[in-house]
Amino acid sequence: MKKFLYLILFLLYSKTTLAELNDLKYDQYFYIGKMQSYHKEFTLYFKTREKAILAKGENLNYINDYPQDLYIYNHLTKEDYPLITYEWFPKRVKKIYKKYNYPIFPEDFAYYLLNDNNTLILVSAVKNFSQNLKYDIENRKLENYKSEGKLNFIISTYAKSCGYKSLKNNFECRIYKPLVSKNLIN
Repeated sequence: MKKFLYLILFLLYSKTTLAELNDLKYDQYFYIGKMQSYHKEFTLYFKTREKAILAKGENLNYINDYPQDLYIYNHLTKEDYPLITYEWFPKRVKKIYKKYNYPIFPEDFAYYLLNDNNTLILVSAVKNFSQNLKYDIENRKLENYKSEGKLNFIISTYAKSCGYKSLKNNFECRIYKPLVSKNLIN
């Protein structure tokens, strides 16, 4: 009887410790829903749309109930406006990647804001769409991002940029956390 009781206590204890290990603190790895710029002049955030979107899927059509668009809030002017929305985003992605026939939502990407406070690197979170994009905030220009270069992507949560700023500086590495939609984590 004691062995049975010990077994039950052991299973209960191990279950609670396993639950603690699996309980991830997403905010340590991502900016969920909003991210402030490095110079603190604007904030990028996801805003949920009021209407559902009927979209063509790979196997069947589907309804995206609460799609989210990326907005920017300017702290100096106290104004916000849509930055990347479903109205234009899928069409521009289709022009860049003509071989991919299905719509891509703005929330299907992890957004890395670079130190220039103007460049967003969009890393795809959609399995069948394994392309990365670059978005110029000031010029509102979306283009293909070739991953060869100064930015090395690690796993899919962090980005690392390493190098020398000048000959007088030491070798430095910066770690970037991406901005992701709440819908992407769920």
